[in-house]
Amino acid sequence: MTTPHGFISVFAPELEAYLTFKTAMGCYGTSRIWYLRQFDAYCARHGATTFDRDTIEGWVVEQLRHSGRYRSWMSYIRDVGRWLQTHGHTDAYVLSDRWKAPFVPAHPYLLTREEIDAFFTATAHLDTPCPWQWQAAAFFTLMHSCGLRTGEVRALATEQVNRRARYVDIVWSKGNRSRRLPLTDQVIEVLTTCDRATRHQFGTRATFFVSATGNPVTAATVGVWFNRIWDQAGLPRPAGGPQPCPYSFRHHFAYANIERWMTQGADVTAMLPYLSRYMGHATFESTYYYVHTSPGFMRAYADLADQSQSLLPEVGFE
Repeated sequence: MTTPHGFISVFAPELEAYLTFKTAMGCYGTSRIWYLRQFDAYCARHGATTFDRDTIEGWVVEQLRHSGRYRSWMSYIRDVGRWLQTHGHTDAYVLSDRWKAPFVPAHPYLLTREEIDAFFTATAHLDTPCPWQWQAAAFFTLMHSCGLRTGEVRALATEQVNRRARYVDIVWSKGNRSRRLPLTDQVIEVLTTCDRATRHQFGTRATFFVSATGNPVTAATVGVWFNRIWDQAGLPRPAGGPQPCPYSFRHHFAYANIERWMTQGADVTAMLPYLSRYMGHATFESTYYYVHTSPGFMRAYADLADQSQSLLPEVGFE
């Protein structure tokens, strides 16, 4: 008999309880469920009955044959082991860190001011009968002006956009963190135009941005429209290396603020906690990543990350 998530092995009850716990913590990702199903199926095939080293590493070895160098999924089975240990299964094996892939710094595509201007000019001339004709400008404005994640914009409920008080609420985002972000008059104007057109077409709806059927937009759709607008703007694509994508706006928001503070002579190390909080980062290490993507900043402050560990406040920004 299968469980609600389709588990069939001897570990099915524990895996279901673990997922219930993660959901209560605000972790709803389908990737975790998919990989745990692969683990569960492996255990059922091999008759595994003990959450020990042989079982876990045996599955990991099999999974690596299909996953190549990408190993982020290992964090799921490692987390299950830790969860089991804290819930009385003291013999449960926690996957060793030796399985972690070496850290490879990402190299995001860095948008220029000219590219951004051309992109948003193109959003005003989209020829399509679907809602992206009027909501593309608002969607990507939130990513560009507020540094939001694509998923945060897609999940934005209509009541979380307070145009009168000029703020947007990002609720239960990555890592179960929420935050309220102020909006400028220009952003409010763009959102108001979008909301008016969407209400005229669909009436009331659950999410601020919708598909042609009135449902929440998908991540794939966002990528498709970003690429269409990019091409319509006549913007070139690099022959190799990093490619422009919706997330490039979030990168730009981060390093543009860093470089603006530099130009203004502000204490950047004192400002980073505010940037971290605004962007919804769990740790400052995530914010340091954007420091390293800012070429101008790195030329002037190559050792910022090392220095700032002793300069950042210890409380108040978690």
